[in-house]
Amino acid sequence: MDVSGPANDNKSTFLLPFDTGRFGNQAEHYVGALAFAKTIDRTLVLPPFRTYTNVPLSDWFQIEPFTHFHKVITMEDFMKHFGDTKWPVGERRGYCWLPQNSPNECQMKNGNPFGPFWDGFHIDFDEYIKFGITNQADITNADRMVWLKSEWDQKYPASEHPVIAFRGAPATFPMAAGNRQIQKYFKWNQQLFAKAEDEMARLFRGDKKFVGIHLRTGQDWISTCKHAVDSPSFMASSQCLSRGEKVFQEMCYPTVEDVVKQTTKAVQKYAVGHLYIATDKLSYLQELSEALEPLQVKVHHLDPHLPQMDLMILGQADFFIGNCVSSFTSFVKRERDINGKPSTFWGFPV
Repeated sequence: MDVSGPANDNKSTFLLPFDTGRFGNQAEHYVGALAFAKTIDRTLVLPPFRTYTNVPLSDWFQIEPFTHFHKVITMEDFMKHFGDTKWPVGERRGYCWLPQNSPNECQMKNGNPFGPFWDGFHIDFDEYIKFGITNQADITNADRMVWLKSEWDQKYPASEHPVIAFRGAPATFPMAAGNRQIQKYFKWNQQLFAKAEDEMARLFRGDKKFVGIHLRTGQDWISTCKHAVDSPSFMASSQCLSRGEKVFQEMCYPTVEDVVKQTTKAVQKYAVGHLYIATDKLSYLQELSEALEPLQVKVHHLDPHLPQMDLMILGQADFFIGNCVSSFTSFVKRERDINGKPSTFWGFPV
């Protein structure tokens, strides 16, 4: 990408690792980081996603669309072209959110994934700074954006803090609802998306109409839902709950009977010939196949090595049913909303 612009201005540049979590959580933090960088008008260094290693953002998404939202540069390009000049060894400071009088130390590299993340770029820190002001932005709240920029300009001016390396992403989880529109700048890597199109062509054999569903059925999700039920807000549940509403069992962990019933309604309503299942554990493939056989609907469960394949395929479905509490579902729902595609959640009307 062109590195002549954003990193050569006189604004501060951010380096930010993601917070711990799976892809969906990291993606929500990415959205929040973009909102924060735009709010205080400083170039955003786009970090890699973290799996068991650092995955460059460009492996999964196109970089150019982000430039239509704000000034960005990938972390790989920043370190290659500007790491020695704008952030030289001996002047690398790490920034941790901690109360100023907190006895806790700013530990930028303590634990996994933080240590391996920075080590992937051969980065050590020479100084640590605790900050207590908020770094969470909502681009639909203009007054707060003005206030937030003023706070950061006053306490951490670009002239004295040219590079701010956060220990965690400057974002909330769950994400601020006003930032959901930033999803439109997440465009899949074209080569990766072509592989998803090949898979769809192979599975659906020219009949492109299908319903996609996302199931969370792992043992960890059973425990999650025990804590979530009757909570007014839990993980990504704000994407389907209004103020005062609470998480209920069917939306978090529907029974196989619930899944079959709601899915059957969806395939009948949208008159599709295929069902695509994405799941972290149990697929209910047999139960759904038996229930949908009289409707001549073919059921598919790819179980790809790369979860992003599921995300891309679910984004193309004629109708989508997801898990409201899941940030994986949230990514699919945001993309579909941007593209005007219909969706719902388990426990909600089709």
